[in-house]
Formats: sequence, structure tokens, C-alpha cells
Amino acid sequence: MVLIRHGESQVTVDRVIGGHRTCSGLSDLGRQQAARLHDRLADTHELDGAVLISSNFDRAIETAQVIGPAIAGADLLIDPGFGEHDPGPELDGMTFAAYVDRFGSPDWGGDPHHEVFPGGGETIARFHLRVGSTLSKTLATHPGRTIAISCHGGVVDAIFRQLLRTAPTGAFDLWTSNTSLTEFVPSHRAAESATDSKWRLVRYNDAAHLAGLPPATNPPAQRRDD
Repeated sequence: MVLIRHGESQVTVDRVIGGHRTCSGLSDLGRQQAARLHDRLADTHELDGAVLISSNFDRAIETAQVIGPAIAGADLLIDPGFGEHDPGPELDGMTFAAYVDRFGSPDWGGDPHHEVFPGGGETIARFHLRVGSTLSKTLATHPGRTIAISCHGGVVDAIFRQLLRTAPTGAFDLWTSNTSLTEFVPSHRAAESATDSKWRLVRYNDAAHLAGLPPATNPPAQRRDD
């Protein structure tokens, strides 16, 4: 299983909380990043034959559409279960500055039941449950297949913690680069859920294809919640 974080998003550049309702796709740099990954995959064939899945966010779909032609045999499937942490309808589209003014800096490393997004957004616990359930369903649906998922930094974090059975929050931070590859291999290929097998982390944050590109449009632009 290979997790692919989407290219830089326009909402990140605009400093906006971009849930699935207000996501506006990739920035210019994000499209360059996705094109670089396409060229890498076309050259290396490292994901040929993989099942290609994207979340329902425009930035993830656009990334998958760019790289899809470089993955032989891949048809794009959309699964909202791999979407980023949902801020809820009230906060979706709010600027980061307005959020901090109203609620203070978000606490990602504390109580997983804390309402990071008050007013209808997902708690970390609910987010992790959704992602974990979606992952188990996906593994059961595609047994023995390589699965490539175009998703988000928060989703990579959630799956990383679940598969390696680490603390659900805190303990460490992951800063996953745009269009990077994170790969896990189960201890036996017949694994049908995220919990019935030990998993081996093969690589994390593999973004060699981005050499020479700027890290962000407006540094520091990378956030846990984009």
C-alpha cells in the first residue's frame, strides 16, 4: 500500500481551511509537483498494476488524475472515506487567521475527543475511526493488490499511527511532503484488514522527484490540516 499526499493545494496558499466543500484543487506549484511524480512513475513503473484510489477532495482528485496515466492498468476510484479531517460546514472555508482569533491554535496532540473544529467538525477520534474503517474495507475489497491512495497529510498520519500501533495523538509529529510516497507492506499478503497483520514501513516521505522545486509557494505553507 502506497499513500500519496496530494500536491500543494490552493487553499494552503490562500491560508484557508479547505474541507471537501470548499477545496479549490491544486496550486500552480502543486500541479508542478504532481507532474514531477507522473514523470517519475512513468520512468520507474514502481506502481504499475496498482489500484488507484483518491479521496473526494479536488486537490487529491486532481493529483490522481495527473499521475494516473503513468500507472499502467489503473482506473481511478473515488472514496470519501480517505478525505482529510472534516472541519464541518460552519468552519469549512474559514481563514486560518480567523480560526485562531476565534478558537486559538488547534491542539492536535492532546485528547483525541477534543473538538478541534467546534460546531460540527470531526474530532480526531472520529476522523481516525473513519479512515481506519475505510482502510479495512479497501484491503478486503482488493486482496493481494498493490493499492495507491491519493490522500492527505492527516490521512497519512492516521494510517501511519494505526498500522504501526503507536499513540493516536502526540508522541511525535509527521510532516508529510506534497506528492511524497509512503509505503507499507503487510507481513502476509492475504491481510484483509488494518489490524489482522503486522505491517512493515518500507519508506516514508519519499519525494526525491521534487528536487529543485521550492518547498512551498508561501513558506511556511505546510500544515497538519491541509
